[in-house]
Amino acid sequence: MSYTHRILLTGANGYIASHILSQLMTSNEHSVRAVVRSQEKVDAIKKLYPNSPSSQLDFAIVPDISIPGAFDQALKSNTPFDIIMHTASPFRFSTATSAQDFLDPAIKGTTEVLEGVQRVARNSVRRVIVTSSYVAVGTFGPGVVPSKVYTEDDWNPITLEQAEAAFAAGIKGPAYLASKTFAERAAWEFKETHGAEVRWDLVVLNPPIVYGPLTHLISNMEDLGESAARIYKGFFADKTPGDALIGDELPLYVDVRDLATAHLRAMVAPEAANKRFNVCAGDIRSQEIADILRKEVPGSAGRVPKGEPGKDTKPHDAVRLNSSRAEKILGMQWRTKVETFKDMGRQFMEMEEGKY
Repeated sequence: MSYTHRILLTGANGYIASHILSQLMTSNEHSVRAVVRSQEKVDAIKKLYPNSPSSQLDFAIVPDISIPGAFDQALKSNTPFDIIMHTASPFRFSTATSAQDFLDPAIKGTTEVLEGVQRVARNSVRRVIVTSSYVAVGTFGPGVVPSKVYTEDDWNPITLEQAEAAFAAGIKGPAYLASKTFAERAAWEFKETHGAEVRWDLVVLNPPIVYGPLTHLISNMEDLGESAARIYKGFFADKTPGDALIGDELPLYVDVRDLATAHLRAMVAPEAANKRFNVCAGDIRSQEIADILRKEVPGSAGRVPKGEPGKDTKPHDAVRLNSSRAEKILGMQWRTKVETFKDMGRQFMEMEEGKY
């Protein structure tokens, strides 16, 4: 069977990439090499696609994506790659001992993919899609401008000095913000620096926090990723209706399934070439999440914190993320808040019952 595209997908076992892989496999139009860190992760993905032939889905193991030449072997293929989707980004919040523990893996992980393409697949790759983040777009902390609407022209102004100073004071957040910002800048700078040597175009997707159901296998609830764990621990785990709601520090969001769709559309839309895309469904507050879960998820009303049902807790000067470019060029339409959190909550209940 011939396939439309030959795709290298990094971080293929992750929350976002697993949905990308699912949509690619469902289409039956593409051949994918899934890059993961271990044989254990290969085996986990194989369980999800037992009937996919090796011509449609094969694997490469890259234990450390930040070392020189990390992707060189993975990029060698009898059928040359024309699409690279780079979603992998080491997340070392709990183990980091310095700001560089955030910065180096993120930056080098990105540049190593691009270096590898130039060494191994420069004649075949036509597009590289990088999963970045809203934190590379917005401003956080004292510099926040009330009511600001962020566009793709905006960049997080954080500096290395700020990240290092904050880390030294025991605050890790700025180092994470810097890692995502500097990694994306490194991708754009790589393309600009190499000029005519680069035959591929670059597309970067910038989502805020990502919610929605999982499509990859986990062994227990402790294996949930950061965003899914935030909802499970904040609304389900050992909770009662009288408990306080979690804070609204991360109100901008996108459904993971919509973000995966954006990757697939970015792969084929000619007008997407060399552009950033904000990929955001809108604003969601903890009270809204609680109201949806309590109404739409059977069995949740007796445990999910109640708060003040129906109360509008969105500040009048909340910042926004303009996603009109993704809507126009990628044709994005967003799932409703109800669909995102209903599906997420019902899956959590199934997981607890051992049905997932």
